[in-house]
Amino acid sequence: METKKYSDLICERRSVRTFDGQGIDEKTRAKLPAFAGDCPNPYGISMEFRFLSAKAHNLKSQVISGTDDFVAVKLEKAPNFEVALGYSMEKFVLDAWSIGIGTTWIGGTMDRAAFERAMDLSEHEIMPCVSPIGHAAKRMSLLEVAMRKGVGADRRKAFRELFFDRDFDSPLTEAKASQLLKPLEMVRLAPSAVNKQPWRILVSDNLVHFYEKKGKNFVSESVGDMQKIDMGIALCHFELAAEEMGIETSFEPKDPQIAAPEGTEYIATYRIVR
Repeated sequence: METKKYSDLICERRSVRTFDGQGIDEKTRAKLPAFAGDCPNPYGISMEFRFLSAKAHNLKSQVISGTDDFVAVKLEKAPNFEVALGYSMEKFVLDAWSIGIGTTWIGGTMDRAAFERAMDLSEHEIMPCVSPIGHAAKRMSLLEVAMRKGVGADRRKAFRELFFDRDFDSPLTEAKASQLLKPLEMVRLAPSAVNKQPWRILVSDNLVHFYEKKGKNFVSESVGDMQKIDMGIALCHFELAAEEMGIETSFEPKDPQIAAPEGTEYIATYRIVR
């Protein structure tokens, strides 16, 4: 069986909140720890994935039905931990989808205290997000349909709203994006908290600068900056798609000091090597 490209997985995947109730067969389940062990991030920040049983740990989420299985990730509170978490967990999410396992990012609609107990958090650790895992039901629940409609889950901002050419006054066109068109399009399709799509990317010669367009009420003690997690997802999509196309990149998180709109924060840079 031919392995799917990450760009195909990005295009095909959707968040799953309604599962089929059949559980995960042992052959499929056995592949998940290996996926979790193959989730590096450009910051080199280590984190621990754990697979949890809702019944065993009394775990609850009011927006999930049809599965007893969850995956959660914990890591130490260090600079850029949210971006690193977003990158690594999205890699797991895409690998899981490649074998038919659905997921959805959950940061708030759950019994957080129960999940944190199950993860044995120390005072220096944080568990920003969890996800259910399992096979999607044939039909979404009415709640899931309503949630997707409420955030416009299937809509994305136009290319020119997200990507810029040398400065933030000059939108980047698809034609001018050249070899970066596909990696940038994979960023455009990325999931984000309530579909806010906070990434803004400025392309200047062989440098691709990632910025976070900050929204309100996305920062908390228990999660950190949720939109920085989204930025990690964006970095993951860009790097995987670039690698797939044979574009060699170098990760260089150094602020270029380019004038940016108010409420926009620099995150990281990729240099296109060749």
